[in-house]
Amino acid sequence: MSGLVEQGNRQPRVVLGISGASGFRYGVRALECLRQLNIESHLVISPAGHLNREHETTLTEDDVNSMADVVWPFHAVGAAISSGSFNTMGMLVAPCSMHTLAAIANGITDNLLTRAADVVLKERRRLVLMVRETPLHAGHLRNMQQVTEMGGIVFPPVPALYARPASVDEIIAHSVGRALGLLGLDCADLPRWGETVEAINRSKTS
Repeated sequence: MSGLVEQGNRQPRVVLGISGASGFRYGVRALECLRQLNIESHLVISPAGHLNREHETTLTEDDVNSMADVVWPFHAVGAAISSGSFNTMGMLVAPCSMHTLAAIANGITDNLLTRAADVVLKERRRLVLMVRETPLHAGHLRNMQQVTEMGGIVFPPVPALYARPASVDEIIAHSVGRALGLLGLDCADLPRWGETVEAINRSKTS
């Protein structure tokens, strides 16, 4: 299985958090990719995340839950993913709201999503946050810096226009593929500069 971190004979696991920023479809696409890669997904969605699901998609809660291997209640702070002894490859929050970013940056673990993220950081595993907000004020930037200093990766889903996406789905798929790549996973059909997308080899002239 390309790009996987071996964990004995057990199926590799990834925690996926979906919080209340716009972009619920990033989380949906991540679930689809994890299933394609045969990665065991552990899903936790915030109440605000579900509000965005209702506003931005036609998916029901059951539709989304059926895509995950394990679904954890948002307030189940005693769940398996709240413990460092529960081994995972890491965690992706897609999308990540500024509220969730601030909680993670300041170690506030009063729900399972932020507790699971805190565990990933303390165990020195990979945490990737697809933060969704613009413009940014100084508080947002300070929280991003603090998470980065703690070992997390801030990954805004910026469209890769060099791949000439033909649809919103292609834009979403590329961002999610890049984010999962930071967990050591290789999503199929991800456009890559100089590989599947021809690089520009001529120098710029004045």
